[in-house]
Amino acid sequence: MSTNVDAALDDLRSQLGDRVSTAAAVREQHGHDESGWPVMAPDAVVFATERGHVATAVVVCARHGLPVIAYGTGTAVEGHVQAVRGGVVIDLAGMDQVLRVSPGDMDCTVQAGVTRKQLNRHLRDTGLFFPVDPGADASIGGMAATRASGTNAVRYGTMAHNVLSLTAVLPDGRVIETGRRARKSSAGYDLTHLLIGAEGTLGVITDITLRLHGLPEAISAAVCAFPSVEAAVQAASETIQSGVPVARVELLDELQMRAINAYAGLDHAEAPHLFLEFHGSSAGVAEQAEATQAIAAEHGGTAFQWSTREEERNRLWQARHDAFPAAMQLRPGCRPVITDVCVPVSALAGCIARAQEDLAAMPVPGTILGHVGDGNFHVILLCDPDSEEEHAAAKAFNQRLVEQALALDGTCTGEHGVGLGKRGFLAREHGDAVEVMRAVKNALDPQGIMNPGKILPDPPSG
Repeated sequence: MSTNVDAALDDLRSQLGDRVSTAAAVREQHGHDESGWPVMAPDAVVFATERGHVATAVVVCARHGLPVIAYGTGTAVEGHVQAVRGGVVIDLAGMDQVLRVSPGDMDCTVQAGVTRKQLNRHLRDTGLFFPVDPGADASIGGMAATRASGTNAVRYGTMAHNVLSLTAVLPDGRVIETGRRARKSSAGYDLTHLLIGAEGTLGVITDITLRLHGLPEAISAAVCAFPSVEAAVQAASETIQSGVPVARVELLDELQMRAINAYAGLDHAEAPHLFLEFHGSSAGVAEQAEATQAIAAEHGGTAFQWSTREEERNRLWQARHDAFPAAMQLRPGCRPVITDVCVPVSALAGCIARAQEDLAAMPVPGTILGHVGDGNFHVILLCDPDSEEEHAAAKAFNQRLVEQALALDGTCTGEHGVGLGKRGFLAREHGDAVEVMRAVKNALDPQGIMNPGKILPDPPSG
């Protein structure tokens, strides 16, 4: 450990005492997420339970030029928390307080470590809920930092649509509030949305004010099998274009259906499926389900089942949320490579069809699933962790898929974020705008200590 790191850690301990841990097991735990990227352990972990702890840690790290990485629940999948240059991880899980709920204004303020399930349990008796659902029980701070979305985005939007303001610690230790609780404002630069999706590279988010939504009177869930992925995507697109206000519409291919059948004890046909959910009045959700069933039938949809019973709905959606661990069980011990492209909805069927053709020639198995209501889909490639050949093939597959998405005016990441995994695609997607991003980064973080090595590609040499 170099002298400056030793001095920084001594400084941290003098300020924060036993909140600082350098235990090898703790450091290793905080040196990875759920991606296939290897563990890159930090030099120390700070366990914060209040904003002051975060500010103190950032000030000390800035004084010594030591990197700072914010850590929520570790459920990211693009190498967001790996300490590529060492430094200090600030674990925000202890900042788990719901600070305020205002039912009349349909908003709340939470600390960054509050998870989405925890928040919705807290809101249970208010008639409100927070709809952004990335699948994992991620922290709200991490969801804001990665601009997460998930299954409900087709109706309720992403984190970018549901955050009203943030409190954040900047790289020099200053604490700022990016906005007020008003539902709209024209006052100054939109710093809220600058920090949303910045992945901790511009500051550490400590508090988030969220837009809440009323719980629907009735919810129905439906599942339907299709003869092909293309038919399923076309049915989903036509359903949305016809004005049916679906809350969720998810695609799973035949291999993914086989996986969830085995994992969750279900007996669905091993064919491409749409999982759907409708929100509204009792009569409204019935009408939505009937209209969707008619459209599905026109595209060869069969075995259309829908229910308003909570236990059946929960079982169905838990199976969808378990898609990732279910896929992993298809090849125990594998290391996943996960893609995350998003294209205009009109281009989605063709993009998935080409991905299927490419996948059929791959030396590794892979499943396809996606949020087809907004053009976002994933391929989970299951690689032998000891096979360089398989990982090279998976990397090449991802490269081809991203290039295809960009050619369709899509994006390299619809919701997972950039992290380490997508840095190489940013210049292709944004062109000269990357240098504008770099200018913002350099202005706010001239030492480059905030989650270094993430998002922005390395600057041109020379």
